[in-house]
Amino acid sequence: MQVNETLNEGLKRGYAIKLTAAELDAKVNEKLAEAQPDVEMKGFRKGKVPLALLKKQFGQRVMGEAMQESIDGAMNEHFEKTGDRPAMQPEVKMTNEDWKEGDDVEVSMTYEALPEIPEVDLSKIKLEKLVVKADDAAIDEALANLAENAQDFKSRKKGAKAKDGDQVVMDFVGKVDGEAFEGGAAEDYPLVLGSNSFIPGFEEQLVGVKAGEEKTVTVNFPENYQAEHLKGKEATFDCTIKDVKEPVAAEINDELATKFGAEDLDALKKQIAKRLEAEYAGASRAVMKRGLLDELDKMVSFDLPPSLVEAEAGQIAHQLWHEDNPDVQGHDHPEIETTDEHKKLAERRVRLGLLLAEIGQKAEVQVSDAEMTQAIMNQARQYPGQERQFFEFVQQNQQMQQQLRAPLFEDKVVDHIAEQAKVDEKEISKDELQKAVEALDDE
Repeated sequence: MQVNETLNEGLKRGYAIKLTAAELDAKVNEKLAEAQPDVEMKGFRKGKVPLALLKKQFGQRVMGEAMQESIDGAMNEHFEKTGDRPAMQPEVKMTNEDWKEGDDVEVSMTYEALPEIPEVDLSKIKLEKLVVKADDAAIDEALANLAENAQDFKSRKKGAKAKDGDQVVMDFVGKVDGEAFEGGAAEDYPLVLGSNSFIPGFEEQLVGVKAGEEKTVTVNFPENYQAEHLKGKEATFDCTIKDVKEPVAAEINDELATKFGAEDLDALKKQIAKRLEAEYAGASRAVMKRGLLDELDKMVSFDLPPSLVEAEAGQIAHQLWHEDNPDVQGHDHPEIETTDEHKKLAERRVRLGLLLAEIGQKAEVQVSDAEMTQAIMNQARQYPGQERQFFEFVQQNQQMQQQLRAPLFEDKVVDHIAEQAKVDEKEISKDELQKAVEALDDE
């Protein structure tokens, strides 16, 4: 087997591989000899079929396998010998397309090698960790929001008219063609106007009613209404208004706390403080991660495989185009051209991606099965009712598994680097942290 270099330009590599006819024939004979003990043929005992007869019968079929195995073996031996790691799958093709049995097999192999990644002294990296404490003002604000969401209703003054957002308590009877229909009546029913919980057009007609008033509401059931006998039908509802109530925020007390699963108000405040500080810590980590990546980007410089940069730039351009055109869900759109800005961002991403992968490999960073399972479960929650199917889909899809594993691996490598780096804590306000997070999107 002959392997000769034909291209060595930057990270681009090219080789001509020649498998002589004699080597191929020897490989075919070797494979037939391996299979011979198990072959049965009329007129011969099992394992006693002559090699020449086997070759005549099965030689053509075995030759393709022998050719592929020989080329694969030559490629693997080449990569072991040179230490090259292809950035993407090597392109392999026969160069003597008019090949016939008895000829040498000539193959070209081209690829882009991954570059040598320089060593980085992680202890020289300086990072700033922003720390925000959950102060009383933030806790009170969160409590007020909880109270707003847990709103109550209290009766308006006698004679007050119902407004959008008010709760109207009423009895009603629904009729179609003058006849009451099943499920169309209720007593003391509390309906919040503007909640869109009734048939379209119903709630709007109750704006302005007063307690003690009787009101007939006329609506049309939608054509896609679930009850077949009511689809598209006009209906009237005779409503007796019993009370008109305005929304009021729930009182911030122990009773409110129990609604949210806490023993009392103090326990709820502690829960809120813990949740807020967890949110602040997550935001702070995102800011520190950007700072860490910026530092790494300044510290290293090496050649990048053009194919990886082009692929990443295309992906960035495609993603940004869809963000600018949210109405286009599929990929039936004009070809998207990459700009210098896309390529510059792609170079940064590829450089940092290769560097983090190298650091993680040397540090033996691993994503555990438990971490992967948790990531899949988190993703599956986006598909209510189909969690099991999603889980099984991911288990059978290597590409999807890689998409979920990659960010987990990157975060663990970032944590490993942060442990080696010099980290100074800086206590700031919630507003300052918010500005720092917003600045991430501006860059």
